[in-house]
Amino acid sequence: MAQAAVPDRPVADRPTAIPTAGGPAGAPAAGGAVAPRAVAARKEQERSRVTRQRLMAAAVECLVDHGWSGTTTTVVAERAGVSRGAQLHHYPTRAELVVAAVEHVGRKLVDDMLAAAASLPDGAGRTHAVLQMLGDFYTGPLFVAALELWVAARTDPQLREAVLPLERRLGREGHRLTVGILGLDDSDPSVREAVQGTLDMVRGMGLANLLSDDGPRRRAVLTRWAQILDSTLP
Repeated sequence: MAQAAVPDRPVADRPTAIPTAGGPAGAPAAGGAVAPRAVAARKEQERSRVTRQRLMAAAVECLVDHGWSGTTTTVVAERAGVSRGAQLHHYPTRAELVVAAVEHVGRKLVDDMLAAAASLPDGAGRTHAVLQMLGDFYTGPLFVAALELWVAARTDPQLREAVLPLERRLGREGHRLTVGILGLDDSDPSVREAVQGTLDMVRGMGLANLLSDDGPRRRAVLTRWAQILDSTLP
């Protein structure tokens, strides 16, 4: 799901620029100094970025702690330490906020997983390490938050319309990530099916972990599955 567009702050709310002797407001002052209007605009953009990140982080935490029904915009704003007006300015609806939050955190986790992959062992142990990393991902907070959205979207047509594109994007990203880290050739149908089957299996294990700690069984199954993949995939 595409992240909700963030409208510009109304002109009336922006800091008033002070004209400089070097030219019109916003133009570089004499000697190359940055005009006050440009400085104020950059500061405003940074404040806006920080506010959005705080709201998105708080939204994911609320989904994990309270579920979809308990994740109201008021609760999210309070947890983020952001005023209700600022929250409405950036994300007018709950659906826009939580979908943007899941997508934002998902992108960050993909980046984190790519960075972690650089330290994974090469050779026979790599498949096992990658599967265990995927197992951790599908039992982590982002998966729980996303699952709350998926379940709520089943009976909420408006939310479903927003969630479906996000679910597809996250699925494609997870597939590409796994293929890339394992160094596989995704043009081979057998490889593509094996990777997708692996991701489906790990996601199912994430569901099994929701009500009780399924870690020992999950790790044992993934260890065996890594051996099967190593013996069958090119």
